[in-house]
Amino acid sequence: MSEPLNRNQIAWRVGRDIPDASFVNLGIGMPELVANYLPEDREIIFQSENGILGMGPQPEPGEEDEELVNAGKKLVTLLPGGSFFHHADSFAMIRGGHIDICVLGAFQISETGDLANWTTGKDALPGVGGAMDLVAGSKRVFIMTTHNTKKGDPKIIKKCTLPLTGKGCVSTVYSDIAVIDFGPDGPIVREKLNGLEFDELQDRTGVPIRLANDWQPLDAPNLD
Repeated sequence: MSEPLNRNQIAWRVGRDIPDASFVNLGIGMPELVANYLPEDREIIFQSENGILGMGPQPEPGEEDEELVNAGKKLVTLLPGGSFFHHADSFAMIRGGHIDICVLGAFQISETGDLANWTTGKDALPGVGGAMDLVAGSKRVFIMTTHNTKKGDPKIIKKCTLPLTGKGCVSTVYSDIAVIDFGPDGPIVREKLNGLEFDELQDRTGVPIRLANDWQPLDAPNLD
């Protein structure tokens, strides 16, 4: 059996499914890696909740602009034709349904596509931020996550026990061992790790799953 995908390989796999000319919002953390692994023949327009459209990669050393940061407070650049504006206008774009895809992390995903990706408490990170607006306003929601927690518990479960970010909002989960689509027929496995038996994948998933008739092996290039 192939090794599970690492963070960069999951990001690469997500990038394969983002169509050309899409308006995309990348969540804080692992989803930010997607920007590094886009197909060269596609132009993807990145949006940030704090008011950037046409966001570029991290600046080269010495080229930093301390006033140009993304929603995660990380330094970014602005591509030719890009713009920045008031965050109220940015959320009007999100709430108006003008984001094609948002990519987020997850703590839990229910079998009906509910998402929990924030927690509560004194030192809870991440807070909810703009994620509730993003899952409600984006046309599709992609989730990047490990299939199981560090303790081995499944992240795809019958019902989320953490505070919900959104109900029935998840389109596809990209994990380190599978790509699973969510819809009215429940979770359907589109790809599974090369050599991983379906029974083992089912054992590592907290709800019944089905294998698509045209499923493909999940694989990614070495990106280390």
